[in-house]
Amino acid sequence: MSSDQAHSHDHSHQHSHGVAADASGGYLKLALALILAFMAGEVVAGVIASSLALLSDAAHMLTDAAALGLALVALRLAKRPPGGSFTYGLKRAEILSAQANGITLLVLAALILFEGVRRLIDPPDVEGGLVLAVALVGIPVNIAAAWFVSRANRRSLNVEGAFQHILTDLFAFIATAIAGLVMVLGGSTRADGVASLLVAGLMFHAAIGLLRESGRVFMEASPRGLDPPKIGQALAAAPGVVEVHDLHVWEVTSGMPALSAHVIVAPETDCHATRWRLARLLDERFGIDHTTLQVEHEATDELLHLEPSPKP
Repeated sequence: MSSDQAHSHDHSHQHSHGVAADASGGYLKLALALILAFMAGEVVAGVIASSLALLSDAAHMLTDAAALGLALVALRLAKRPPGGSFTYGLKRAEILSAQANGITLLVLAALILFEGVRRLIDPPDVEGGLVLAVALVGIPVNIAAAWFVSRANRRSLNVEGAFQHILTDLFAFIATAIAGLVMVLGGSTRADGVASLLVAGLMFHAAIGLLRESGRVFMEASPRGLDPPKIGQALAAAPGVVEVHDLHVWEVTSGMPALSAHVIVAPETDCHATRWRLARLLDERFGIDHTTLQVEHEATDELLHLEPSPKP
């Protein structure tokens, strides 16, 4: 692939990434507006009702808002072109955002778990009717917010992190509504604590998933769905290729796999044509368009034979 071809390909990739980021940003802003509006009302209702389920949900919605805000900042940073010492730009800011979302979910889940257990032991008086009313309003609000975020590019761990926040909040509202109904029907106020524990469990699950996936990117593991041995075999099977080694496959950010490899070709093989064919193979078969291939001819062990000089 010529340097001109490589430049035009990178430009089109950056342009498409920018368009997708703009669309994702619009959906995230709509979800953020919904979350902020409802969160304010839920805090007031939680204090009046003395409901941990509502207050923990409001706290979770605050992290939802923070997650969406952080996701928007990360999208803006990721759009910046490479320059200076940041040769990949700031695309990995999206992964930092996903990891921050996972950590906040984990910390908040631990706090809710502690308080939920305490309330099971010593349950306070809870206004079950108010809890039920707020939860029934919160369910459609979170469904709408989740739908907005689902329309964004969820291949990005950054967007997926914000989506997981909102999705667990939706399940939390469902659990809270059930707890409120139990209390309205004369059941124990411990239902509020039980609902909080269910919310904490969902948050732990989402947090571990986000931290695991973002950790894979930081540890430069191969992207899920890409098998390095299979890729190496495909490269080695190409015409003229003798050997492939030092193969590395990693992810710069979610949806941006990269590969580097050292390729040895037969002495009579055209190195430049082989590199171009291998780059096209990686793009078409494996979806890897950011490649660095060092292609060299196989060493030959030809010895110089000297004919003995004729005797006089």
